[in-house]
Amino acid sequence: MTEVTTLDHVVIRFAGDSGDGMQLTGNRFTHDTAIAGNDFSTLPNFPAEIRAPAGTVAGVSSFQLHFADFDIRTPGDRPDVLVAMNPAALKANLGDLPRGGLIIADTADFTPRNLAKVGYGSDPLTDGSLADYQVHAFDLSGQSTAAVAALGLGRKEAVRTKNMYALGLLDWLYSRPLENTVGFLEHKFAKVPAVRDANIAALKAGYAFGETTEVFANRYRVAAAPAPAGTYRQISGNRALAYGLMAGAAKAGLQLFLGAYPITPASDILHHLASAKAAGVLTFQAEDEIAAVGAALGASFAGQLGVTATSGPGLALKMETIGLAVMLELPLVICDIQRAGPATGMPTKTEQADLTQALFGRHGEAPVPVIAPQSPGDCFNAAFEAVRIAIDYRTPVILLSDGYLANGAEPWPVPDLASLPAIDPKFATAANRPDGEFWPYLRDDKLARAWAVPGTPGLEHRIGGIEKADGTGAVSYDPANHEFMVNLRAEKVANIGALVPPLAVDDPDGDAKILVLGWGSTYGPISAAARRVRATGRSVATAHLRNLNPLPANVEEVLRAYDRVLVPEMNLGQLAMVLRARYLVGVQSYSRVRGLPISLSELAADLIELIDLDEENAK
Repeated sequence: MTEVTTLDHVVIRFAGDSGDGMQLTGNRFTHDTAIAGNDFSTLPNFPAEIRAPAGTVAGVSSFQLHFADFDIRTPGDRPDVLVAMNPAALKANLGDLPRGGLIIADTADFTPRNLAKVGYGSDPLTDGSLADYQVHAFDLSGQSTAAVAALGLGRKEAVRTKNMYALGLLDWLYSRPLENTVGFLEHKFAKVPAVRDANIAALKAGYAFGETTEVFANRYRVAAAPAPAGTYRQISGNRALAYGLMAGAAKAGLQLFLGAYPITPASDILHHLASAKAAGVLTFQAEDEIAAVGAALGASFAGQLGVTATSGPGLALKMETIGLAVMLELPLVICDIQRAGPATGMPTKTEQADLTQALFGRHGEAPVPVIAPQSPGDCFNAAFEAVRIAIDYRTPVILLSDGYLANGAEPWPVPDLASLPAIDPKFATAANRPDGEFWPYLRDDKLARAWAVPGTPGLEHRIGGIEKADGTGAVSYDPANHEFMVNLRAEKVANIGALVPPLAVDDPDGDAKILVLGWGSTYGPISAAARRVRATGRSVATAHLRNLNPLPANVEEVLRAYDRVLVPEMNLGQLAMVLRARYLVGVQSYSRVRGLPISLSELAADLIELIDLDEENAK
């Protein structure tokens, strides 16, 4: 009997051609992991080419899952297990597998032609070059085809079940039940009985193969992670963001309107919201990015919650209209799901290089609030906050997520909608002057101007991109008025800082000399790296920024409290540059622009080296 070994955490990477179903396989295994109660974090990785040549390294698609019996923050740097469906998958991912790692390979595609296509002169599964790893090579394609032979599928359709065969084998290896995936397949392929039955048969055959084969010395189990009581679900960043927008609109009693043009990795927001028509959400797939943001701003003018979603190239195209929204002082939420650039860049890879574009990328003095979520689940909270600020302060708000958060997933405690704070749009309903006139640019205590829905009797007013006279909103070229309005719009955004919580510092020992400050998706690698550094007996402090404009009031105080401030970013040091310029404090950039999340192992090692160097120099 195979021995069951208990582990505290595991990192698995499924890899194969884009058509091999690795994303589906990884998602299903993640779902089973969620049901088992493990904490988890995922990292899907897609090829940038729409149709990369089959069997090439450029065409490899992978899905990495880190699951554990404790609170984890990242999908892991290096996999413990690599499932490689062809030579290209092995070639592309072997360098990340540590010595002793487990390789499960499908031998069917390890033909001389496919091996040569990726530069292998011989078969690595048999030539001894993988002697440092645990290699289990099976004809997964052949075995899955045999398992479904009685169902009458053609060979092409039969081979496509190999991902379910591999999933069944992994379910057995990590003590996962099959019932949930069987139910999923029954629902997904309900209208195609032959495909449904074949995938279920392959899944069960893979599980049975694990039970009957004697090649695995161990089977593994990872216990559930402790978590507060509540209802949880597996959620990706883009889905959580869409839910946050919907929740914000609901609490404000407004129609949610999304104007969007499909662009990786933001398109899922359009997909999720388009499926919410029954909840009263309106979506418009525009002909281009400019039309999309124009429609969203028009919706806000009409009294709806206007939202647009894009990535870096699209944000650049939207900038003139965002500037118009600053001038009109209307609510507008712009979701920028950042990707590697410049230009088209690497569309399916993550980056944080749009920060300065978000902060400064418009014509003239056009400040806007900027918010960045820290995890997939936090995209809900950040989106809700963006809606609240946009409505309360009559301003466009830029929400900076990225490809890592958008596509990654984690357990998410489903919030109680009733517990979320109400948002009051405070529509103008009557003239706001004793003489019976309506002045659209009269302001409340937040410096937010009146929001009047077109067609409201007596509240007719003009809008446009020409400078407004204070109060009346009439066109004005007066120099003094222009300076006054520029300062007034800047002051309104600065006043949002009153809502921003102070920057909190995590310094358990209270004697750290180094502060690691992050924003956005660097939260996971930074907190995980700090945990590793502290486990060595060294001290390090961490802090994380969600509000990037305006910044928390105590940022300068925090920066000056430490001998060294390190800012990890997936860009060339944009936040570090802003902090140095604003506070004249020596902030050190830790820059990585590889299209991947920052490595927690690399960051931890570099922090240990810095701490030891500073201590040595202090002697």
